[in-house]
Amino acid sequence: MENTQNVSEKKVGKIDKFFGISKMGSTVKTEIVAGLVTFMTMIYIVLVNPAMFADLGYKFVDGVPVKTELNGLLYNGVFIATALSAAIGTVLIGLLAKLPLAQATGMGLNAYFVYTVCGFGMSNGLSYANALVFILIDGIVFLLLTVTGLRRQIFNAIPDCVKTAIPAGIGLFIAFIGLQNAGIVVKNDSTCVSMISLNLLGGATYSSVFPIMVTFAGLIAIAVLSHKNVKGAILWGILGSAVLYYALAALGLAWGDEACKSIFAGITFDNPFTAFKDFGEISFGKVFTEGFDFSGYLSNHSSAQLILTLVTAAFAFCLVDMFDTIGTLYGACARGNLLDENGNVPNMDREMLSDAIATCTGAVLGTSTVTTFVESSSGIAEGGKTGLTSIVVALGFIVVMFLSPIAKLVPTYATAPALIYVGVLMMNCVTKVDWLSPAKALPAFITIAMMAFTYNISFGIGLGLISYTLIQIFTGEFKKKDITTAIIGLVFGAMFFLTH
Repeated sequence: MENTQNVSEKKVGKIDKFFGISKMGSTVKTEIVAGLVTFMTMIYIVLVNPAMFADLGYKFVDGVPVKTELNGLLYNGVFIATALSAAIGTVLIGLLAKLPLAQATGMGLNAYFVYTVCGFGMSNGLSYANALVFILIDGIVFLLLTVTGLRRQIFNAIPDCVKTAIPAGIGLFIAFIGLQNAGIVVKNDSTCVSMISLNLLGGATYSSVFPIMVTFAGLIAIAVLSHKNVKGAILWGILGSAVLYYALAALGLAWGDEACKSIFAGITFDNPFTAFKDFGEISFGKVFTEGFDFSGYLSNHSSAQLILTLVTAAFAFCLVDMFDTIGTLYGACARGNLLDENGNVPNMDREMLSDAIATCTGAVLGTSTVTTFVESSSGIAEGGKTGLTSIVVALGFIVVMFLSPIAKLVPTYATAPALIYVGVLMMNCVTKVDWLSPAKALPAFITIAMMAFTYNISFGIGLGLISYTLIQIFTGEFKKKDITTAIIGLVFGAMFFLTH
C-alpha cells in the first residue's frame, strides 16, 4: 500500500515539475477542476458546429430547402472532426505553450464557412471540400507568420489603450453569449435584442420560464460560492444548475407540461461508432481528395470570380482568426495574471504555433478554423494556471467522441451562468483605461463595445485600431511606432469593404 502511494506521489511530482504547477502557485487538483470547467463551457461546440455544417446537406427544390441523406452524414462526420481537432489543438497548447487555454472550431468563422463561402445547401457557392482548402491556407499562413516572428510583431503593434480594453471586451462578449445561450437575451425586430418575456399572465409558460430561473440560480450560486472561496465554484454551479434543470423539468412532466415531456423524450443514446464511420467517409482528408477540384464551381462561375473568391475568403479567414486568437490569448492571460513582467503573454510563439497547426489539422479532419476559445477564461477564473488544465480539456473532448449522447445532457442553461460570471470577472481591467483622455478612451470604448455588438472579437480590435490611428493623425501625434498599427488598420479596412 505504501509503495503504491509512493508511486502515485512520484507521478504527481513529475506532472507538477513538467507543467510548473507549484511554481505557478497552483495544485494538480485545481488544474483538473479548472480543466473540467473549461470543457463544460466549451462542450456546446461539438453540438452546434456539426449542426451548422449539416445545413450543407440540403438541396433546393423550387427555392425550398429539402433535407438529403448528406445532412446526417455531415453532422456525424463534423461531430468527430470538431471533437478530435479540439483535442489535438488543446493538447498542443498544453504541452508546447503550457498555458491553461483550449482550442476548438471558432464560432462565427464556421458560419462564414457554411453560409457565405459554401452557400447554404451548396446551391451557389463552393463545395464543402473546396472551402476546406481556404482553412488549410489559413493555417499555413499562420505557420509562416509564426516562424518568421511577424505575428508577434503584429501583437506588439496594438496600442496599450486597445490592449487594456481587450479583456473587458471579451468579458462582455462571452457574457452576451451566455445570456443568449440561456435564452434571456432574444432577437427583437424593433430593437435588435431584448429580454425574453417572463410574464406568466401575458403568455409565458412554466416551461419557458423555469430554464431562465435555472440560469439565474446558477449565476447567484457561483457568486456566493466564489465569495466564500469555495474551490470549484464555477464547476459546482454548472453541475448544480444541470441537476436543478432536470428536477424542474420533472415537476413539469408530472403536471403534464408537453414541453417538459419533450425534454425527456429528446434524450437518445445512439451508437457513437456510427459517427466514426461517417467521419472516415465524409470528412477526413476531403481537403486533399476533393478540395482542389473546382470544376463544379467553375461550371457556373468564371475563373476571375474563382480567383477573387479565393483571395477574399482566404484573407477574411486569416485576419479574423489571427485577431480572435491574439485578443483571446491576451485577454485570458491578463485575467489570470499570467502575463510576464513586461505585460506579454508567456510562450506566445509556441501558443500561436499550436493554433496554426490546429487550424491545418482541422482542415484535414474536415472542420473550419480551429482557434483559441474565449471560454478558456472560465477555467482560468477557476484557478487554472498551467498546461495541465489544457490536457484535462483535451481528454474531455476525446471522451465526448464516444459519449455524445451523454454530452447532450448538459443543457446550455447550466453552462450559461459560467460564461456570464466570467464576463463579470473580466471587466475589472476597465479601471486601467484613462477615461479622461479622449485619444485613449474612444479606441478603448470602441474595442469593448464592438466586440459584443458585432459579435466578433477581431472586429472590435480592428475598429479600435482604426479609431486610434485616425485620432493620432488628426491630433498631430502620429509617430513612427504607429506606422505598423496604421498598416494593420488599413488591412482591417480592406477586409470590411471587400469581404464583410
